[in-house]
Amino acid sequence: MTSPAVPRLPPRRLIAALLMLTAVRLVFAAVAGSTDDEAYYRLWSTTLQAGYYDHAPMVAWVIRAGRVIAGDGTLGMRLFAPSSTLVGSLLLWRTVALAEGPTIATRAVLWFNATILIGAGSVLITPDTPSVFFWGVTLWALAELAASREPGWWLVVGAAAGLGLASKYSVLFLGLGMLVWLAGVRSERRWFGSWQLWAGGALALALFAPVIAWNAAHEWMSFAKQFGRTVPHGLRPEKLFEFLGVQMLLIGLPMVPFVGLGSRRAYRAWRAGEALRALPLATSLPFLAYLLFHSLHGGIEGNWPAPLYAAGAWMAAAAVGELGPAQLRLRKLAAAVAPIGFGLGALLYVHASLPILVLSPERDPTAQMRGWDAFAAAVDARARAVGAAWIAVPTYATVGQFALRLGPERVLQLGERARWTYLPPPDPALVAQPALYVARVRRDPIDAYRDRFRSVENLGTIDRVAGGRVVDTYALWRLADPIGAPLR
Repeated sequence: MTSPAVPRLPPRRLIAALLMLTAVRLVFAAVAGSTDDEAYYRLWSTTLQAGYYDHAPMVAWVIRAGRVIAGDGTLGMRLFAPSSTLVGSLLLWRTVALAEGPTIATRAVLWFNATILIGAGSVLITPDTPSVFFWGVTLWALAELAASREPGWWLVVGAAAGLGLASKYSVLFLGLGMLVWLAGVRSERRWFGSWQLWAGGALALALFAPVIAWNAAHEWMSFAKQFGRTVPHGLRPEKLFEFLGVQMLLIGLPMVPFVGLGSRRAYRAWRAGEALRALPLATSLPFLAYLLFHSLHGGIEGNWPAPLYAAGAWMAAAAVGELGPAQLRLRKLAAAVAPIGFGLGALLYVHASLPILVLSPERDPTAQMRGWDAFAAAVDARARAVGAAWIAVPTYATVGQFALRLGPERVLQLGERARWTYLPPPDPALVAQPALYVARVRRDPIDAYRDRFRSVENLGTIDRVAGGRVVDTYALWRLADPIGAPLR
């Protein structure tokens, strides 16, 4: 399979810049504390399966691979994040270069990496990490297909899409986007008669089949969890404006106008039958439409649109290439996109490591990354002092943080037991002994558990501290003499 004479790799200066950026991200990944979700997914990686309660399994598999390569610390846990962003950036350059040329491709890669969301996502490991990567690989393979007209690329498309589905179910929308592109661009409709397209689809299904089988054996658990979000629950139009505002900040305000201009340019190319230049818009439309629809009746997490950022950077960078000499303000704004984006990203890294401002955990997502080692040790010491054999917590996030430091056997969530089917069942003899219950004071649901224990004793509070500052305060209770099965 060959494609037109466009260089396979970016210019050396861009490669050097990406390597330097990756080195910075690897250092941050090694030294920064884990987020609640990262600790939770790391626990998944201790028992590999084809599915879990709330997500597809790929994040567990890439964490496990990182731990094998780089050890069982935060670097090993996060190794795939900066590494896949580096590889994905190289593939994005090739993708855009096929359609727009090397100069625009270089700008697209820089702008992609300068967005706040990708800057943060490149050092943290979540299901979005492999999802963004395999979405980008699929986009690259489609670009090679459109440029070379060689049908063998459909097998690469199918493999990447199947692995993407095993990363996050939202990659289904990429499949719909491919159909929009195929049906909407006259020159691409011929592929429906190609056996390679159908073989690629079969390959994607085969790679996703273990996830389907796991769900079938577990009452369709993660499918129900994720696809249940698509059901509308009342109209809340204010959420649409919240979604758009958050995305403008995560993209970076200087880049936003160019995303709009680039989308209009891609639409014109689509109408003109330019398959390559229509690709980023056509493949993004179904997922974007879903996000806009969902935002009308429910909240959208800021990270959900992450797979669309590569296409957005492509279109935005291409728009700059059409600016005339008279459009001086836009040209100046374009020159500011990367410096401002990387500058804000650097501030975010610094703040996550050494907080610039002290904010509550509700207002500062990085607060969850600090103070856990000493806090877990203090809780463990307190548990032993009061004769508690295990740690009881109300949330899965706290289980992950404690289990990372104290081991999963002694740390148990009192509810949502469906989350933990992949782990060995708790030892009944352990659960029959007293427990130390730990919950954030701001969200302490102790009253919901009083009917599960005959003895519920208030032990006061304990602080999670980092750098001499209180990050959060937790209530402590000694639970003893369980009534029936306390874990439900």
